[in-house]
Amino acid sequence: MARFRDLKNRLRGLLGGPDWRERLPEADEVPARQLPGPLFSLLLDRDELVRWRAAVVFGRCVARMAEGRGEGEGMEAARVVLRQCLWRMNEESGGLGWGVPEALGETLARHRRLAEEFHRVLASYVRQETRGEGNYLEHAGLRRGVYWALGRLAESFPDLVAAEAGTLAAGLAEEDRGNAGLAARALGFLPGPLAAATRAALAALADDGTEVTLLRDGDVARTTAGALAGRALARREGRDGRDGE
Repeated sequence: MARFRDLKNRLRGLLGGPDWRERLPEADEVPARQLPGPLFSLLLDRDELVRWRAAVVFGRCVARMAEGRGEGEGMEAARVVLRQCLWRMNEESGGLGWGVPEALGETLARHRRLAEEFHRVLASYVRQETRGEGNYLEHAGLRRGVYWALGRLAESFPDLVAAEAGTLAAGLAEEDRGNAGLAARALGFLPGPLAAATRAALAALADDGTEVTLLRDGDVARTTAGALAGRALARREGRDGRDGE
């Protein structure tokens, strides 16, 4: 227990500092198998920056684990950690899912093989049941993390997320307009032309002032659902490749 607490405190000190990116190699020196537990805990930290940055380090850790050959490493070890993520996102976990979709999305964005195996189940948490998964999250706040995760994944592997274009387009009608904004952001990274109905839905969202929080360059950024929708339209129409935050 002392080792867990000490490692958690070390990581929290690293993640809370302005030089956290320069200090990331310190986390990389810790055996990957030792990091998921403390990082799961830090995903619930009181400090918003620590929570977001813990998701980044989680992704680095599990991707490194998947490529490792030592004790507690390799693809199967990484799969076990990601299955723990999926369990924490289910109701049976007792509400431990905060921050987990973001950590899962960050992991998949950093490792193609893991993304190929887990991207569909990630999307199933915001997809109304049509394929038998039954994973749809009733809590709008947890769905927000999934939409962000799909956008993060689409930045790295848009071809994998392209199959979920319909799921994301449906997300534009979410009653939670922050969720709609993050669905729009993810759509902006996908290849190919927009369906007319999706383009109309994005255009209708473009004036929405609902605040959305994102991680950008290691810092928390505030934007709006409308700004994200406008940038998504611009990217898909080849007018602007920048993100909306």
